[in-house]
Amino acid sequence: MKKSYNFLDDLTSDVMFEAFGQTLDEVLEASAEAMFAVICNIEKIEKRTSLTFEVSAPGEQNLLFEFLSTLLTESEIKGFFFKEFHVHHESKNNIFFLSATAYGEKISPEKGGTVVKGITYYGLKLERIDTQGYRAQVAMDI
Repeated sequence: MKKSYNFLDDLTSDVMFEAFGQTLDEVLEASAEAMFAVICNIEKIEKRTSLTFEVSAPGEQNLLFEFLSTLLTESEIKGFFFKEFHVHHESKNNIFFLSATAYGEKISPEKGGTVVKGITYYGLKLERIDTQGYRAQVAMDI
C-alpha cells in the first residue's frame, strides 16, 4: 500500500479525511498532506523552505493529533504553506516521539484554500489494517 488520502462526506461543517500508509511514519505524512490539500493549492506550492519540529504523546492516535495540531500551529505562526513531509518516530513504554520536517513556501493569497481552525477528536482514528499498514481518520474544524 502506497501512502495516500481521500476525503469523506461525513460532516457538513467540517472536513474529514482518511489517510493510508504502510508504516506509522507514512500515514502521518499522508495525513499532513491531506490537511494541506485543504489549506492551500498543494500542487502549486514549491519546496523553498523547511521547518523542523518535534512532538511527543502517549499512544499512536494521540501522536497523530499532536503532530497535525503542531504542524497547523507552526504553519500559521511562521506563515507557510507546506506540500511535503518527512516524519520519523520512536517509542518507549508507549510514549511516542516524533521528529518531522515540512517543506513549502511563504503563504500567498493566490495559493490559499480553506482556513482550517483546528484538528478535532471527533471521529479521530488510527488503526492497523492487517498486514497492509495503517489507516488514519481525521476531522478538521473549518
